[in-house]
Amino acid sequence: MIPNMDPRAMKRMMESMGMKNTEIAAGRVVIEGKDSDIVIDNPNVVLIEMQGNKIFQITGSISEKPKASGTEISDEDIKLVKEQTGINDDSAVRAALEESNGDIAGAILKLKS
Repeated sequence: MIPNMDPRAMKRMMESMGMKNTEIAAGRVVIEGKDSDIVIDNPNVVLIEMQGNKIFQITGSISEKPKASGTEISDEDIKLVKEQTGINDDSAVRAALEESNGDIAGAILKLKS
């Protein structure tokens, strides 16, 4: 904000420029990133609308949480690899799927060789 400016005058000025502010009640904001998530607790969220664009201004307590690095492997994937390779050891099949980053064909080739 502009220092020493009356909030009402600021609001009138923003309205004359076509800007509209709306406070949004939020308990927590999460921004999901590729490698980690940014979590904002006790946020103050303001939606600013101007010339058809919507802008969110967020302030609060910020923390960063890394994402889990493991690949999710379903039971169906394990079953399929077991059927294709003839291997009945779940742990060996799971390990092959993890090494191939969940690629079923790669795991099958790895176990057959």
